[in-house]
Amino acid sequence: MPANLSPEYKAADAAFRAARDPQARLDALREMLRTIPKHKGTEHLQADIKARIKDLGEELEAGRKGGGHGGPTLVVRPEGAAQVALIGPPNSGKSTLHARLTGSSAHVAPYPFTTQFPEPGMLPYEDIQFQLLDLPPVAPEHPVPWLGSTLQTADAALLVVDLREPSCVEQLQAVRSILRTLRVTLAERWPAVDETTAREAARRGDAAQADDPFAVTLPTLLVANKAEDVADLDAELDALRDLTGSAFKACAVSAQTGFGLGGIAPWLFRGLGIVRVYTKVPGHAADRQRPFTVRRGQTVGDVARLVHRDVGRSLRYARLWGASGFDGQQVGPEHQVADGDIVELHA
Repeated sequence: MPANLSPEYKAADAAFRAARDPQARLDALREMLRTIPKHKGTEHLQADIKARIKDLGEELEAGRKGGGHGGPTLVVRPEGAAQVALIGPPNSGKSTLHARLTGSSAHVAPYPFTTQFPEPGMLPYEDIQFQLLDLPPVAPEHPVPWLGSTLQTADAALLVVDLREPSCVEQLQAVRSILRTLRVTLAERWPAVDETTAREAARRGDAAQADDPFAVTLPTLLVANKAEDVADLDAELDALRDLTGSAFKACAVSAQTGFGLGGIAPWLFRGLGIVRVYTKVPGHAADRQRPFTVRRGQTVGDVARLVHRDVGRSLRYARLWGASGFDGQQVGPEHQVADGDIVELHA
């Protein structure tokens, strides 16, 4: 039976897909449930929405109580320019990589399944940071039923494999297959590199997922770890792509020696189309310490909403200095910003 979803429901669905804050996502879910047509064709979707509301509500409540009653949190509030999930099979070196990149206290051990719950850490890049989320390994013998929900807020993924592991081809294929059962697709295309600008384009997935609000598609960088002992890295990466039938962008690294790690943050910056915008108060210099971050194609109005939602609602115009205009130019909320722009917001 066709769902015949209402415009109100579709607006709530769009708000849910765009939201990064867990409370905003919960509010959007409740609005989706309120506005969804109640008939047989939407029964499964209604049940799914109710389950998501319950799970997210419990996680937020546990967080407000300090996690004492609900155990470790499975909902990680996104921070920084983007939330990037570290995904991979057992013993691929994810936790070592996470600790090396972020300076976190992620538990590292020579045996598998040492990571049991999400472990966030911040990866610095110039004057911004990316939130890297270390996650339990993905393997048939160790199902993680909550993983799909945790990945709902991610913007991208680093797919970590051990390049020296003889079964790495089978492991990579198993990871993708397991994630598909959780409605998560690891995509080979990146928003900025592959000339798509909207965040939703990166998350929309294939046609089968288009009407599923809980399907997640993550642009993915294949990180071939433990490359310090591999003689011909390019040949090994090409062989891995050929044998798995994938076309992931890839880089070879060593979490132990540090080889190749310096290229990960610049790739995330370019691949996601991150745009840094600095703000200033009239008569004062721009604040160059803490830029607001949006994506390529976003606007002055989007920046204003990041500053404060009331500023976003009342914004009349902005004065702009930078690559997207001439110095001191007056622009409207719809003006697209460029990296390094300075905006002076007038409500």
